[in-house]
Amino acid sequence: MRVKGLPSARAMWWARRAARQVRTDLDGGGLEQLVVPPPPPLPRGCRRWVAAVLRSRGDTCLVRSAVLQAWDAAHGRPRDLIIGVTAPRDGFKAHAWLEGDPAEASAGYTEVSRRVPPGAPPAADSPGRSGGGSGHELLDEPRKIVPRP
Repeated sequence: MRVKGLPSARAMWWARRAARQVRTDLDGGGLEQLVVPPPPPLPRGCRRWVAAVLRSRGDTCLVRSAVLQAWDAAHGRPRDLIIGVTAPRDGFKAHAWLEGDPAEASAGYTEVSRRVPPGAPPAADSPGRSGGGSGHELLDEPRKIVPRP
């Protein structure tokens, strides 16, 4: 991976540090204790370097999604982190992705949990979401994720 300039290197450094912090928080207390360090002020285009670091490290979908959620929110694109599961009869699996990711990212998963971006108020009026404000909102009723046509 060839780095182009100081902003790209800073984005990659932040991604490594943020991923390490997310793993530590998840191991220590789960989603309730998760705090992603804010990214440094860098151009929005450096996101590709953040994503490249997360892919190359082999981080889990939950770690990748949490780090990218923080990056996107800091750059004016707040997106919910969604956790979904498959039916036990299909061999239980869990997966995390960001709202607005391509439909293939969530195909076959039923949404069971949603975490609003850092600093964003929970959308208590959204269908299927409970109020609160923990940043980790559980759905009142699971919803099946279906690919968009």
